[in-house]
Amino acid sequence: MSYLDRIRACHVWAPEDVRPFVLEGEAGIPADRPLGWVAADFARRLRDFPKVFDVSDDAVVLPARYGDFETRSAVLQEVMWDLHQQGEIPRWRNEDYGVSRRWGEKVLFRMERAAVPLLGLPAYGVHVNGYVESSQGLQLWVGRRSKHKTLAPGKLDHLVAGGQPFGLSLRENVIKEAGEEASIPPELAGRAKPVGALRYLCAMPEGRRNDVLFCYDLALPADFVPRPGDDEVEAFFLWPMDKVLRHLRETEDFKFNVALVIIDFALRHGILTPDDEPAYQAIVESLSDGF
Repeated sequence: MSYLDRIRACHVWAPEDVRPFVLEGEAGIPADRPLGWVAADFARRLRDFPKVFDVSDDAVVLPARYGDFETRSAVLQEVMWDLHQQGEIPRWRNEDYGVSRRWGEKVLFRMERAAVPLLGLPAYGVHVNGYVESSQGLQLWVGRRSKHKTLAPGKLDHLVAGGQPFGLSLRENVIKEAGEEASIPPELAGRAKPVGALRYLCAMPEGRRNDVLFCYDLALPADFVPRPGDDEVEAFFLWPMDKVLRHLRETEDFKFNVALVIIDFALRHGILTPDDEPAYQAIVESLSDGF
């Protein structure tokens, strides 16, 4: 696959297969601006909760009577827990995401992380490019996800990456994830620099992933070696960028959304250039399509 193929793979979804998820009466928001996207078969499943959702062939609506943060959060928690008890949300994470239309805007409700894709809701996360400058060029720390992970088990990943829990700042989350996943001390993790954000929407087995990835670069000392700090990562490898990019192009080893962040890193650091990459303009434009 090409770099462009990797980007396009994160934007695969069919509008005819989903129904918009709408908060009825949301202040200042037109009815034709859905908050999320629900797969048609799951929308039909939500007909079993008529006291909570108004489900039609056109939309899944959370009525205006659930019009504030606490009420929305409570009623959605009740439904999703019921579905979990019935085996339809296999892994309950006990971690809430704050759901807002855009980062920094009003949080509309909080919701169990594992349930967020079922409604195709906006979700946020942090991805840290942990790199080392060497005489041979930039090298990137790559992690291998544990084989017991529900999503992308055994795949290659960033040094540090994680979803954004409700109640934490992005920087607090970077430091938390860095310590948990790679045993990076807080003072070192705190040097990570925010370098942008990437967005994608795609169909996945767990629902519609409607994600914004906040990207960070962290320059690491040559003598620093990360160690798995929990059971989420099996091992870390320090690879030269040509090896990273070769694996990205020629194998399915990397978790799907990691491709976006690595390609962005390679563009920003002049590793992918318009002279060497014929699809350079299309790659740059495709990375910004999510916004």
